[in-house]
Amino acid sequence: MAGRDGAENGMEAGAIDRIQVNLLARGERRLLNWLCARMPNWVMPDMLTAVGMVGALMVFAGYCASNLGDNWLWISIAGYFVQWFGDSMDGSLARFRKTERPRYGYFLDHSCDGLATTLVVVGIGLSRYVLLEVALIALVGYLLLSIHAFLAVRVLGEMKLSYAYAGPTELRFMLIGLTLAMVAAGSQPVLFGVLTWFDVFVGSIGLLLIVFFVLQTLRTARRLAVDEPAIRMPR
Repeated sequence: MAGRDGAENGMEAGAIDRIQVNLLARGERRLLNWLCARMPNWVMPDMLTAVGMVGALMVFAGYCASNLGDNWLWISIAGYFVQWFGDSMDGSLARFRKTERPRYGYFLDHSCDGLATTLVVVGIGLSRYVLLEVALIALVGYLLLSIHAFLAVRVLGEMKLSYAYAGPTELRFMLIGLTLAMVAAGSQPVLFGVLTWFDVFVGSIGLLLIVFFVLQTLRTARRLAVDEPAIRMPR
């Protein structure tokens, strides 16, 4: 899942305006700063990026193995915490030590984010709880919003890191709650003999993300149209 700290690796300090209004942002920042101050010197940001990818693989593996039994889902739940730690700490540690590599960090962080998100969502779709077709709707919505965020850095100098007071960490907690519900409730179809409530939840989140993308695109286009009005050709 996209880490909020990766955006800061993207350009020189002060070059972009980070828009972050998610509910857990302040508390999470204090926790990350506390962890950075206690991180051993031999731990490097690239190592933490690798840890984040290991966490995403754990999530993927747990969901896939859940076809053999619900208890495998605990691997996915543990994977979310591992993925959060690596994904959130890599950029934080680089800034804390003042060892940022802006272009390298931006490229590596967001490349890994795309792969990690794909692993998580496809894993959900390969479990016995959510149809793959439904999970892919959520993946499309997330990646569309990611594309919008990357474009906004270029055309507005802004990186939007949260929507409706929710960011990557809030989304992880939501997915952990979903996974716990899978452990507790099973996967009996409830709609049309095919869909489960998990399908409804994941599909609804995906559609909501797509709506956010459309609204943000229209808002940004209007803003740019004002900044760059159309040139009328002389008759």
